[in-house]
Amino acid sequence: MQSLEMFVRCLQSEWIKQKRSLGSWLTIVGALFTPGIVLVARLLHYRTLPTLYAADDFWQSMWRSSWESMAVFFAPMAAILATSLVAQIEYRNNAWKQVCALPLSSATLYFGKLLVVLALIAQFFIFFDVSVYISAVIPCLLRLAPYPHAPLPLHAFLTDTVQYAIATLPIVCAEYLLSIQFKNFLVPVGVGFLAWVAALASLSWKYGYLIPYAYSIMTYLQSYPKQALPVPALPLRWLVSAYTMGFCITGYVLFVRKRVRG
Repeated sequence: MQSLEMFVRCLQSEWIKQKRSLGSWLTIVGALFTPGIVLVARLLHYRTLPTLYAADDFWQSMWRSSWESMAVFFAPMAAILATSLVAQIEYRNNAWKQVCALPLSSATLYFGKLLVVLALIAQFFIFFDVSVYISAVIPCLLRLAPYPHAPLPLHAFLTDTVQYAIATLPIVCAEYLLSIQFKNFLVPVGVGFLAWVAALASLSWKYGYLIPYAYSIMTYLQSYPKQALPVPALPLRWLVSAYTMGFCITGYVLFVRKRVRG
């Protein structure tokens, strides 16, 4: 019971610390960017809105167009940058020695910070979903278009969001591993960016599914196929689970065995 209380306090402390970083602002700006661009484009072409909003597949079309840039670029970049910013707070403030002096176990320190990162990523996807809906409703409030008569497929949208969020978990755990190990912020960010570029380049490669930074992109392409993708040798969810667990456990072992921090 006491260890649980210490873990909760650790979570509260880590959440307060991340508010002072750019991680929170990054998730908000990244989540609002695509819906904001879509909204501006619709307002500039407001004469076409009545026909657009009357379509039977309005919600599906809006969802597909919003997720294209999100799955390919913003979700991986948010996972890379937010994880690195939050995980390296102690390095930037030379505070690892003070943190390690607290009466907290290595597991509490490691997984407490990781859970805060995951909460930040979840917040990113929630903000995106809400902003997509708001961007669709604003033209209706401005009386530029009627509210869509097509029913909102909320369950399907939530299912898609969960799938995309899960697809980013290997990126989060890989970046967390690197950010805890290296003091230089550019190391995890640079590795993450290069891995993302490699993922884009390897989509048509028959072994491209082995690059974990490609999974959010592959999730989108499998849902809305525009080109034939090589079929993975294993289900994508198995690969996501294996990489997530592998990076998480490896990161924890390296964290425990690292003698000098800060």
